[in-house]
Amino acid sequence: QVQLVESGGGSVQAGGSLRLSCAAALRPFSDYAMGWFRQSLGKEREFVAAISYTGALSNYTDPVKGRFTISRDNAKNTVYLQMDNLQPEDTATYYCAAQLGSYYRIYNYDVKYWGQGTQVTVSS
Repeated sequence: QVQLVESGGGSVQAGGSLRLSCAAALRPFSDYAMGWFRQSLGKEREFVAAISYTGALSNYTDPVKGRFTISRDNAKNTVYLQMDNLQPEDTATYYCAAQLGSYYRIYNYDVKYWGQGTQVTVSS
């Protein structure tokens, strides 16, 4: 059974924006910390952002700070990644992630569920 389904990927020019969504079939969704990772061709999967189960706390990898915003709507069982001022180096497949408990578990790559990924391509 698929637990996480991402959407919202696409192709944009540098400086553009995209918003990724991840719909979760996790119950109760509010028990799960959520996050986003990305993997570009030939590279290892890397942490992007994570958010606590209440949505009150979040953290980001340094390259995206000030440009990306993670948020969640527990009523809709969905987590979002708003990506602004996208750059070619942001090109990657983006994966949604979920884990019970602290969002620091996701930051430390301790993930219980992965989505299938959505492609983001940024051209210069």
